[in-house]
This record gives sequence, C-alpha cells and structure tokens, in this order.
Amino acid sequence: MKRYFFLFILLFCLACQKTDNPTSSFDLTPPEDGLNEALPENGTVLSADPDGVYDKLVWSDEFDISGRPDPEKWFHETVPPNNGSWWNNEFQHYTDRPENSYVDDGTLKIVARRENYQGKEFTSARMNTQNLFYFIYGRLEVRAKLPTGAGTWPAFWMLGANIDTIGWPFCGEVDLMEHGNKEAGVVSSAVHLANSEGNHYYLSNETAIQNEDTEYHIYALEWSPDKIIFTVDDVQFHQFTISPSMPFYNRPFFIILNIAMGGHFTGNFVDPDFTESTMEIDYVRVYQ
Repeated sequence: MKRYFFLFILLFCLACQKTDNPTSSFDLTPPEDGLNEALPENGTVLSADPDGVYDKLVWSDEFDISGRPDPEKWFHETVPPNNGSWWNNEFQHYTDRPENSYVDDGTLKIVARRENYQGKEFTSARMNTQNLFYFIYGRLEVRAKLPTGAGTWPAFWMLGANIDTIGWPFCGEVDLMEHGNKEAGVVSSAVHLANSEGNHYYLSNETAIQNEDTEYHIYALEWSPDKIIFTVDDVQFHQFTISPSMPFYNRPFFIILNIAMGGHFTGNFVDPDFTESTMEIDYVRVYQ
C-alpha cells in the first residue's frame, strides 16, 4: 500500500526505476536522523536468527474470539495524516466502527462500504501492529479471501518501525499483497526504497490466481538478511535482494491490513454499482 504515493508521482520521471539490480543505480544511504535510533519503546520486538529456519510460530492472531479485533494486537488508524485525506487520492474514510471491522465465525472481517461519512463517499478499516508488535526477519503469512468489486484495493503490507522519525520512504515498505489495479485475480507484491535525496523507487512483480474472492489463499513472505521471497499458496513469484544499506536489513517492521477504495492504484475508479464488500482473514502468523 503506497502510503505516500504523492511523492512517487512527483518524482517518478526522475527517480522511479524497475530493475533486477536496484542497488546499481542508487545511493541507498538514508539521512542520519532516525536511522540508528533504539528499537521502539512500545510494543514487542522479535528478532530471528538470521541463519535459522523460519518454522516456529512466534506471533499470530487466529481470530477465534468474536467481537472487536483484539486491541492488544491491532490498532485502528482513523485520523487521515494528509490534511484530512489519505494518500494516493483514495476515496475512503477509515473507521474503528464494528460496521467496518469485526471478528465472527473464526475470521476477521474488514468491510468496505459506500456511505457518506465525514465528507467521504466510502468507509473501510486499516489496522496495524505499530507500538504493539514488530519483527526482524521471519515468515509472515496471511490466509484470506479478498473483497470483490472494481475499485477495491485490499493490501497486506509492512512499514519500518522508524517511520515517525525518519519518514517514508526511508523507513522502507514491503507490500506482501495488493489487488485492484488490473483484472480480477491479479495480485502483486512490491518493495519500496529511496536514495539519500528522497527519490523513491520500487521493485514489484505480480501473479494471477483463481477465485481470489471466494476461496482462501495463503499470501506469504520470507524475510532474511539477504532476500525477501514472496509466495501465494507456496508458489514463489517474486524475490528481492537485500544489501546491508537497505532498511530491510536488521531493522524492525510492523504489519498493516486494510482495504482502500479508489486511488491511483485502481486508476481512480470504483464501480458505480459497488455498495459493500468484505475481506475475510482466517489468520495472520509470524514464524521465526
């Protein structure tokens, strides 16, 4: 999910490249402020053995208890950070209401709805583990059924823990799964970086799956000191190579789940007949 996509638009012509060797064209040294600060003061930080096998479950939400999402695991973002709007020209207002996020029958439901709410045409939910849980290296799995309808933009992703001090994109961003910018069933992953001047670029890839909104699929990434591997149902479709100068090297990240509506990623389009759609998440698990 491109939280600060406006920067990407402004700098695209000068800075955005897709390349199999992204370090060859960029100085990846971020500003000194915020780079080497201590680990987050709030929340649990779990760091894996860099040389280990990531098969031990260390954190999860199985969504077994009906009601509101567990506040000890999830924080709802509700206040838009960009002068009253979310980034990427998105159309929704995120809420912490049960109408937009709740647990029932063993799954988390994130519901995008067409409704007038505080000046926006749609509502949805955006949940994260910031100040609650971070991890360094490991395997992140999300088993989910995606929402339906052109213009829905579901995403599972991560941001660096130092985003509040160093900003985006220097903190780094890893998009485990995004859906909505092409035909139904095409999902993508991406890794976002910047050089010392703040020029943003990313490396992404995509794959096509069947029945993304009617059947559960397992979206996973495996993050080690030298690479990030992306899979759907254990089939690899993307790999990113890490160097020690990158924010993904030995720094904690937190998890985000959300559905956006419209925005640049969807071509600024929502089906005019769209009324409501739900993403069901069976579990979120971290192995180290």
